[in-house]
Amino acid sequence: MSILGNRVLRREDPKFLTVGGTYVGDIPIEGALHASFVRSSLAHGRIESVDLEEAVAAPGVVAVYTAADLGLAPLAPMGLLNQEMKRPLLAEGVVRYVGEPIALILAESPAAAVDAAEAVIVDYEPLEAVVDPSQALEGGVLLFPEAGTNVVFDLSSEEDPELFSGCEVVVSQRIVNQRLAPCPLEVRSAAAEMVEGRLRFYASTQGAHGVKDELCSALGLPPEQVHVISPDVGGGFGAKGGPYVEELLIGWCARETGRPVRWTESRSESMLGLGHGRAQIQQVTIGGTRSGRIEAYRLSILQDSGGYADVGAVLPFLTRQMTPGVYDIERVEFHSRSVLTNTMPTVAYRGAGRPEATAAIERAVDCFAAAAGLDPAEVRRANFIPKASFPHTTAMGTEYDSGDYEKAFDLALEMAGYDELRAEQERRRQRGDRCQLGIGLSSYVEITAPVSGGEFGAVEVRPDGKVIVRTGTSPHGQGHATAWSMIVAEQMGVPLEQIEVIHGDTDIVPRGGGTGGSRSLQLGGSAVHKAAVDVVERARRLAADELEANPDDIVLDRSLGLFHVAGTPAITKSWAELGAASLEREGEPLAAETDFEHPGSTFPFGTHVAVVEIDTETGQTRLVRHIAVDDAGRIMNPLLAEGQVHGGVAQGAAQALLEEFVYDTEGNPLTTNLADYSFISAAELPSFETAFTETPTSRNPLGSKGIGESGTIGSTPAVHNAVVDALAHLGVRHVDMPATPERVWRAIREAKGAA
Repeated sequence: MSILGNRVLRREDPKFLTVGGTYVGDIPIEGALHASFVRSSLAHGRIESVDLEEAVAAPGVVAVYTAADLGLAPLAPMGLLNQEMKRPLLAEGVVRYVGEPIALILAESPAAAVDAAEAVIVDYEPLEAVVDPSQALEGGVLLFPEAGTNVVFDLSSEEDPELFSGCEVVVSQRIVNQRLAPCPLEVRSAAAEMVEGRLRFYASTQGAHGVKDELCSALGLPPEQVHVISPDVGGGFGAKGGPYVEELLIGWCARETGRPVRWTESRSESMLGLGHGRAQIQQVTIGGTRSGRIEAYRLSILQDSGGYADVGAVLPFLTRQMTPGVYDIERVEFHSRSVLTNTMPTVAYRGAGRPEATAAIERAVDCFAAAAGLDPAEVRRANFIPKASFPHTTAMGTEYDSGDYEKAFDLALEMAGYDELRAEQERRRQRGDRCQLGIGLSSYVEITAPVSGGEFGAVEVRPDGKVIVRTGTSPHGQGHATAWSMIVAEQMGVPLEQIEVIHGDTDIVPRGGGTGGSRSLQLGGSAVHKAAVDVVERARRLAADELEANPDDIVLDRSLGLFHVAGTPAITKSWAELGAASLEREGEPLAAETDFEHPGSTFPFGTHVAVVEIDTETGQTRLVRHIAVDDAGRIMNPLLAEGQVHGGVAQGAAQALLEEFVYDTEGNPLTTNLADYSFISAAELPSFETAFTETPTSRNPLGSKGIGESGTIGSTPAVHNAVVDALAHLGVRHVDMPATPERVWRAIREAKGAA
């Protein structure tokens, strides 16, 4: 019986629920210095002087560094971005956002380092700050005057004036996809030490090999001199996809001083210095027939990239790929510009460009349905890409692999009891109830494993029968140890408890792409699958030698994990015996490793239905039900998949209702802790209702697609649409996210005033 598809409990959980994980901050390093950073208190200014005298003389301080002491080249943006907008590792000459590191303190204790940092006096010449991306686009204030522009990435072209020609209904809407702070429970942490002439670096990251590459590049080190270890990671969400300047400097300090150095940021530092997400201003225009057929769609976005050109600046490329969503729209147009502002740089955040595309098209469809006087469910059904047309190439040139959008849609509506919800909504409206009901729909498709690059996997059988799996992926809550063990157990017939999964050590795992973009199962899992298949084949040949038989006659009884000659099950060879035989006969372990080449991205999809209740007197909004039907191809373990959906829905609902990182007009951050930044908890959420449809992909041997970001992508527009739907009869046409009580209350009052 196959183990795949079963609800296997997470093998990781007993450790986390008893003794706890081992994070970078937990690793004992004797004699380590502690780092603290002096950060800019100004959003934009010229550094006139940095007075270090008191800090240098402070008790326990070993060293104090500014940019002039480093001798390190500034970091160039990735190739697609404006190359004139380079970033120094410590601010040099100019600061461009509040929180930018200016100086670095090393001391014998964390307290001594923090005290010394607070004693540093920085004198600035204030410069005008620009926080609004629209103003940044105008160029009145330039973050890099030598570049002559704040535009760092441009995907715009000339608009087609005839795009909506012939459309009976055309509607436009400005949408703000607000700035978010990732808020992983484990903040950034790094440690470094020199061991036998090599830099050993501990990183809280989503990919140890990416950190190694960045360290080598920034510090000018050959790969053989750098060893990166990533232990347990307490959340990443895309923001820990690569090392930040602070982490690179920890490596530099260990080499410079010859002593171990470690650093763990505070929560406020994390809010200021861990890359932010989303931050798009969108303008949608959609047109079609009065009967509900969508004929044309335009999405124009302005991406806030923050003070330096980081990953966030290029994410509109992914938004572009997914512009039309699940709909068969003949004419589609996309424009975007990414601009610098005096704020924290933006990076990848759960979904990274794809949630923004879904939020735009799903809000646009609801606007179109309202303008045409149609039910938003029927408009969606009338415009889905039909199942028979897959693989389907959209008007943006993106080729979707497989899909059955209507099946997931129908199941979601059935689970929700959509018709009865609409009936209850109408009853409340007729009675004029204070508490109104809103029903929000979101049908999404997203791209997973969007970036080229394969993945490493290896399987080794020890003489005691234990199986070691090495993977280039890097888990931070996804359950890789469970999933990879299931894949190996399926092929080899060994018990799960006999399998150990190793990741996150560049000396043990030679290469790897890490975890991000929901790539892990389809690439990393496929690599492990291929390695397991190869080990079985090698073991079959070895068993043939041991049993003096033809390899073609050897079979593996996976129910017992034993090899025998076909028709002669009494004489067997176990994995332990073959592991020992391989060492004796061939002088090497019974093992196989592989690099699974990227076969093309996959496109999971689904439909979410959100039900909210809104107190029309106070604006208080409560999410009372959330139904998520997701299709990620073949589901390896429904328990793991549900866990990913649950976490994703929580984050998506939080964006729709609560979360927003706010700066004032001078670039001062106003939400620097979890008291001011509305972080969602279980108290604000209902029990989620989940289900899966399975439409396998042909792009990997497992038939699986990614699911790590689906919950976020599907939920945000569903909840957002539900809020607007609850207020539609009052004349409210749109409410920007987050739909806080104040914002909802104001929308109701403005609609009543207009009426």
